[in-house]
Amino acid sequence: MKPLIYDFSLEELQQWAKDNGEPAFRGGQIFDWLYVKRVNDFESMSNLSKALRGKLADQFSISALTEITKLESKDGTVKFLFGLHDDHAIETVIMKHNYGNSVCVTTQVGCRIGCTFCASTLGGLKRDLTAGEIVAQVVRSQQILDARGERVSSIVIMGTGEPFENYDATMRFLRLMIHEKGLNIGQRHITVSTSGIVPNIYKFADEDTQINLAISIHAPNDALRSKLMPVNRRYPFDDVIESLRYYQAKTGRRVSFEYALIGGVNDQPEHAEELAGVLKTMLCHVNLIPVNHVPERKYVRTSRNDIFEFQRILADHGVNVTIRREQGHDIAAACGQLRAKHMELG
Repeated sequence: MKPLIYDFSLEELQQWAKDNGEPAFRGGQIFDWLYVKRVNDFESMSNLSKALRGKLADQFSISALTEITKLESKDGTVKFLFGLHDDHAIETVIMKHNYGNSVCVTTQVGCRIGCTFCASTLGGLKRDLTAGEIVAQVVRSQQILDARGERVSSIVIMGTGEPFENYDATMRFLRLMIHEKGLNIGQRHITVSTSGIVPNIYKFADEDTQINLAISIHAPNDALRSKLMPVNRRYPFDDVIESLRYYQAKTGRRVSFEYALIGGVNDQPEHAEELAGVLKTMLCHVNLIPVNHVPERKYVRTSRNDIFEFQRILADHGVNVTIRREQGHDIAAACGQLRAKHMELG
């Protein structure tokens, strides 16, 4: 398997050009073809010599994703199941908002975190994606939007997998996305979500970026969180909160908390009161997510009245809280559902 060209930074492509007897600016031209003109083959890079295009084709792959399934929701959400070179499959979602188009990317094939309400963890972790395989999801999404005269305005790293367990590839991906000569996505328009991999929360705090951080929390205490999220046994609730306080002290940035409401499990008034007690002194925002029904799981959705009551209690304690607007509900848009179905059929 030839290396994927999207794995390489501008500087690395410039060095490759020099190593192949070309001036460094050829590397910049290649980068421009990939991210600004967004071509699908090396032959289309028309300002490069035929010999150089041949070298690129000999040494790199430019094709990372093969479309297996495409589902379109009545709300404008588009969900893709893409095949990789090794016959694994991943999901990518384009979501249409009133402020623009957001792309939700996947960072791993499968997931080992084991959240008991999530379809992504079904089948466990198969492998990490390379930075280029994550990049390719955004480039493909932008190519689709190009046909509408639109652009990717924001990125959420909330698809299948735990990005902070694939930390180096995730950070390389982020650097490629924000590069001013590439897609040039604003840092504050990118959110990375983690289940609470404490050492890498500290590491991320020291990266000196403006990229948003979201935490999947889903419970207000250790005992319940460990039942819902086995990762909590490795990185306990208090340690996660402490690492986030360090992040805020270092960056001054607000943290978002993702809280999946599960009927009769973590959605009662006492849970809201306890959560408010933990978060009311933090600069944060809580995003309440009515849990998606996953056939393989037995959880049920929280009732509409209980959702609003949970929100009211948090708000009364001064916690900034919203209820996530559901998108793609008619096309199994929850992480991992489409891939799980594909694995069954396979």
